[in-house]
Amino acid sequence: MDSKIKRIGVLTSGGDAPGMNAAIRAVVRSSIYYNCEVVGVIRGYAGLINKQFMGMQSHSVSKIISQGGTILKSSRCPEFRQPDVRKQCVDNMEEAGIDALIVIGGDGSFRGANELFKEFDFPVVGIPGTIDNDIYGTDYTIGFDTAINTAVSAIDKLRDTADSHNLVFFVEVMGRDAGFIALNTAIATGAEAVLLPEVPTNLKSLCDYLLNERRKNKTSGIVIVAEGDKEGGAVEIAAKVKRRLPDYETRVTTLGHIQRGGSPSCNDRVLASVLGHGAVRALLDGRSGVMIGMVHNEIAYTSFDMACSRHSEINKSWYDVSHILSL
Repeated sequence: MDSKIKRIGVLTSGGDAPGMNAAIRAVVRSSIYYNCEVVGVIRGYAGLINKQFMGMQSHSVSKIISQGGTILKSSRCPEFRQPDVRKQCVDNMEEAGIDALIVIGGDGSFRGANELFKEFDFPVVGIPGTIDNDIYGTDYTIGFDTAINTAVSAIDKLRDTADSHNLVFFVEVMGRDAGFIALNTAIATGAEAVLLPEVPTNLKSLCDYLLNERRKNKTSGIVIVAEGDKEGGAVEIAAKVKRRLPDYETRVTTLGHIQRGGSPSCNDRVLASVLGHGAVRALLDGRSGVMIGMVHNEIAYTSFDMACSRHSEINKSWYDVSHILSL
């Protein structure tokens, strides 16, 4: 282990994700186990700029493993793109005696971490925390499992109303650039159709399909729409379908930020705990400029360059499965 690292900083950046607190807890307690001090950085990169540092002990993270959100808070920090601001952040960390940094967030957060590593050779390791599950180098990201379970629960409830009133619900889920949430929830809820950023939307085919479903006396319809679909969000898609099928009763539900909240699932707690511990070990073993992920249930390391330049891809065969099982 690298004995030069005696104090580790940890921050959460970008959109919050269920399980971030479990990761913070793992970082704090693993650091203490390996005789390192821990400094929490409040409000992400903005906290580095403003010296919002907080010493953390084992009791600082008691009972947070079941909490959603992040006790360290998060924020967007566009000023961090400026080289002189990043230099000030490194100076602030050195002044506080922080020898290395763990960043919990998505690809935008990792781009910032990569700049610290490349420009100043500052030891940084990333932990993937985003509900979108689109980070390259890990099978799953922290928060994804909770988000899809939240979406499935909501859509199951919508199905009751759809059945009762012969409605077609267009349900918008998060996923501006990736359809992982949409595809998984569509299969799990038996949705009639799913629209993804990765697959071009054919409105004529969608309308023909819905007409065919009605002919088979189906009493309801659920269409899952990823927010990044090229034809628009659920509101726009529903309006276009209504113009083509004026006799259909349609409703729109946008799940929005509810998918980010709530107590993390067992899977997310375990993933966050293992990756949090692994991030500390990686730093102490001399690794830096990498994201730690889980591939086939084994710890894997991916350079920030690779993690930031590529995205995980959905399983296209699952898209076919979702269509076949909805017939």
